[in-house]
Amino acid sequence: MEYEHGAENQPMDGNPSMRGLSESATHIARADYPHLSDPEWEALQRLATVMGEAAVATMLRTLSPTEQHGLALGFIVKEQRDAAAATTTTASSGTTPRVQSLKLHVSNYVGKEGEPLLRWLVEVDTAIAARRIFDDPSKVAFAMSCLGGRARSWAYGRRLTDATCFGTYAEFKEELRQAFEPPKNEHHVHAYAQRARYLVSNIVTNPMDEATKVVTFMKGLRDGPVKTYLFREYPSTLEAGITLAMLEEFCLRQAKFHVNVPTMARPVIKTGGPEPMDLSNATAAGHQQRNNSSVRCLRCGYTGHYARECTVAVHKAGGRRGDAGHRRDQ
Repeated sequence: MEYEHGAENQPMDGNPSMRGLSESATHIARADYPHLSDPEWEALQRLATVMGEAAVATMLRTLSPTEQHGLALGFIVKEQRDAAAATTTTASSGTTPRVQSLKLHVSNYVGKEGEPLLRWLVEVDTAIAARRIFDDPSKVAFAMSCLGGRARSWAYGRRLTDATCFGTYAEFKEELRQAFEPPKNEHHVHAYAQRARYLVSNIVTNPMDEATKVVTFMKGLRDGPVKTYLFREYPSTLEAGITLAMLEEFCLRQAKFHVNVPTMARPVIKTGGPEPMDLSNATAAGHQQRNNSSVRCLRCGYTGHYARECTVAVHKAGGRRGDAGHRRDQ
């Protein structure tokens, strides 16, 4: 029995109309959706690469034109959110954590005589490093804010006359030293020792050995007993030399203090007696007069008291006066 090969017996793939229907069900074409804009259509094509073209085609067939617009716009918004999240993650992973700055307290330098300038400069340098200040104008401004008294008046007076007077932080420190440090060779040993320590601490690349430090420190001292004593002792380290120099200067000051102590002059006692109503002076003067053994009485001739204090009778004193007059006549 033979069957005729009719249209009903032919396979579906061989039917052109059925093949076109199958392709339209699994593929999306631009001509089928003229109401979508170009960005929306491009978004749907990108969605097809993610979900598959057949799934997108099925959704488009079941959705209304308004819902198709919403589908495309929703995918565009999702892409933008994913891109923003990726950018934030990359930025957070690529940046280093910010180091917190410390706000240290710095005492004010007023420029008084004997006030240690070098110690104040060390405080300012430490505070600048802790605050993470790197540019010179900011360093100068911070250091000027820590001044007081005549030092502050000097700094802002210079800035008022010349706005570019402190070009760098190093120039500011140098001019401050020239204005308020003692002249050369007039430093006290303590101030000179502090300056030596400060300079040695700044030498980092090529540090000096102890012998060079000691010789440089001793040569910088002004000529005098302190320098002579150090060259005689010749310390082995810089700190030992500083200790010996400060001890010798202290001993010299103590010796000069005891030699130059002013002595109080003894009060001059008036023979006419103390001033009226000055009872304390009268008591002290009377006590001193009674204790004075070099005073001679004019009535009795004995020493140790005045005539107004004499207790000898008048007739006895008269005999003595007559004897004295008789002797003068002879």
